[in-house]
Order: sequence, then C-alpha cells, then structure tokens
Amino acid sequence: MDVIEIQTVTQPIRKEVVVPGSKSITNRALVLAALATGETELKGVLFADDTWQMMNALQTLGCSLTMDQKGRRVRIGGRGRDIPAGGGRTFSCGNSGTTIRFLAALLALGQGEYVLDGVERMRQRPIDQLVEQLRVRGADIAYDKMTGFPPIHIHAHGLAGGGCQFSDAKSSQYISAVLMVAPYADEPVIVNLLGPVTSEPYVVMTLRMMEQFGVQAEVHDQCGQTVSRAIRVARGGYRLASGTYAIEPDASNASYFLAAAAIVPGSRVTIAGLGKGSLQGDVAFAEVLGKMGAKVEWRAEGVVVSAPAGRLSGIELDMNHIPDMVQTLAVVALFAEGPTTIRNVWNLRVKETDRLAALENELRKLGAIVETGKDWIRITPPPQPTPASIKTYDDHRMAMAFAIAGLRIEGVRIEDPKCTAKTYPDFFDDFKSAVSAH
Repeated sequence: MDVIEIQTVTQPIRKEVVVPGSKSITNRALVLAALATGETELKGVLFADDTWQMMNALQTLGCSLTMDQKGRRVRIGGRGRDIPAGGGRTFSCGNSGTTIRFLAALLALGQGEYVLDGVERMRQRPIDQLVEQLRVRGADIAYDKMTGFPPIHIHAHGLAGGGCQFSDAKSSQYISAVLMVAPYADEPVIVNLLGPVTSEPYVVMTLRMMEQFGVQAEVHDQCGQTVSRAIRVARGGYRLASGTYAIEPDASNASYFLAAAAIVPGSRVTIAGLGKGSLQGDVAFAEVLGKMGAKVEWRAEGVVVSAPAGRLSGIELDMNHIPDMVQTLAVVALFAEGPTTIRNVWNLRVKETDRLAALENELRKLGAIVETGKDWIRITPPPQPTPASIKTYDDHRMAMAFAIAGLRIEGVRIEDPKCTAKTYPDFFDDFKSAVSAH
C-alpha cells in the first residue's frame, strides 16, 4: 500500500499559495457551457477525477470539447437543448456526486435511453430525492438495482415545467441539477424549498452562475410555519456574452493551507485569487478559523490567515452550510484549547465514506477523545498526541485534512495518498512546497 509520511515543520509558514480551480464551479461551468449556444472557453479549469468524469460524459454525448490541461483551459461547443438521442449507453461516473446528479437532470432533457452508474461506493449514495423530483417533471427513471440508489435507467423524452419540491434535501446537488436544466423544460419551472437545505451556499453558487450565463431566476421567500423559498426559472437558454468564463481557485482545497497557517505558530498564508466575494460558500472556513483565534484578513489579492499569538480555542458550531470543511476543522481541533463540537452534519454519513465514523476512528489514533452522534462530532484534544498511520477510506478530504496534523505531530503517515486525485491530484507536492522553509 502506498503511504506518505508528513514531515513536521520547525519554522513558521509564510507563503502565498495558488490552488487549482474549484471542482464545484468547474463541473457546473461544464454543464452550463454544454447547454449554452455558441462556443465557451473555460479558464482555470480543474483537471481531476471528478471533472474528468464530467468531461468524458459530455464528450460521449457528442459535445465538442478541446482540452488544454497544461493551460487549464477547455473550449466547449454548446448544444443548447439538443441532447443526442440515447441508445441505452451506460455512463460511468466513478465516485463523482456532481457528475451523476447533474447528468441525471441533463439526460432527462434528451430522447431515448441512458444508464448512469458509478463505483461501489456511489451505489451506496442516495439519489432518490432527485429522481423523485425529475419524475414529477415527467421524467421516466427506474432503479436497476436498489431503490433510491444508482445505477439508474433513464427513458428520456424531455422535461415538463411546473412545480417541484425539496423538503430537507439530502444534497444541494439535487436542487442545483434541477435548476440548471430548468430553462429547457417545456414550461417555466418553480423549485420549492421547504425547511433547511444542506450546503445551501452551493445552491446560491448555481443561481449566480446561471445568471452569469444569461439566465436570471426569481427567488421568493414564503411566510408560514415552515421556512420556505420558491425559485422560478423561466424558459430560455444559456449564452455567455463574453465567450470566456474564469473559474475561481477551489475554496475547499484552500482550507488545508489556511488551517496549516492557523496551527503552526508564527505562520501566515495567503490564498491568491480567493476573496470575500467568492461564489463558493467554503470561503467562510477562514472565518471559522477566526472564531478559534486566528487572524483573518481579506485583501484585494486574496484571503490571509495568520496563527494566533497563543493557542487556538475550541468552538461549537453548526456546519450544515459548509459540511466539506468538517474534516479540516476536526483536525485543527487537535491543536485547540478545549473541545470542539460540530453539529448538524448528518449528510457526512453518505459522502465518499461515512465521514463522521472515519473521523472518529482516525482522530482517536492520534490520541483525541472523540464522541459522535447521528449528525454531530465532539473532539477533545489530547494532552500528548500520538503518531499514527491514517486510513483514508478512498476519501480525498480525509487524506488532505490529516496531512495538517503531521505538521505538528511526528510520525503521521497518510495511507493511499493518491486518493486526492479526485479533486486535487498534485496536493501533496503543493502541500510540501507550501510548508517548506524555502
């Protein structure tokens, strides 16, 4: 088994770090560009497993993609609503949630048969709420194996307009999938959101990107006993006026470098190109570090995080809006004074792995006292951390988050480091360069 040992640092980290493009923005931009009319050039594209899954699927559909991996550019010839007829072909989506969910809605616009599948873990990740709402809009979708989970068989004949409803959505990606294809439904689409939305900033991201591609949605807050919103998307089509779309650096992947600055005394790290006006909700992780005592500055060139003069402080926080940051925060909690409690993150149980269980197992190896429930985790830092070999569960965020621990704890080894290829293939090279004294 491939293993990498993280070297502890003996000097403050003082670097400006450039991280690759956002996975979430890249996969949305690929879909929107494919649905647009005319040619779109995407700049700053992330080339990683998740985005390759989407690019390969779009090519299989007949979209024209010209890829410049070195230059991080993709040129796409949009097809509008002209989704090539399906002949029962299977699209393998790996373990990319954005790919399988966005494609399910996209393919429902077409005509004919399509099958969407993925790796074994993907077959354990629910897709039922999305399928249910696509069915409400007239889609004919069947489960090939277990009800509620991939693989799914789509008998496509376009989508009707009208209303659909998500109540306590298990994933914001379901909502984003419906919203992105809504302009090509037969009639205007109204998406009703009842109750809280997990990772809601990603829905806001989708709406902002749709607007950038020329489609303005109307969002209405509705009064009543249940918090609710209605999002109305009129019929129309996408077109990018400039023909060029720049993708922001990945805020989720930037978190590991910001966390490193927060836990290593005397450190200061700048993430270039990532400001407070970012499309990405995960940029708020910098403020989480600020609540623990780190110094946070928002500058024109990016966000800057500096280590506190003393120790960080443990916090209690609802992380439902940025659940992908939970693993990073959980590792930072090892170096805080007092316990840290993270609440309202039940959806971590159905991510690339059961992330709450994985955190409990691996943090205990490092000496922490860890308690978990259905939707929460509490970490009490150890008086003296212990070295450990960290199992990563084929989860890129486990590998990247626990690399941070190795900066302060000797003997931390990361198993299967190549799992970061899902969203950040060069992570360990970039991480080593960022934390080095040179």
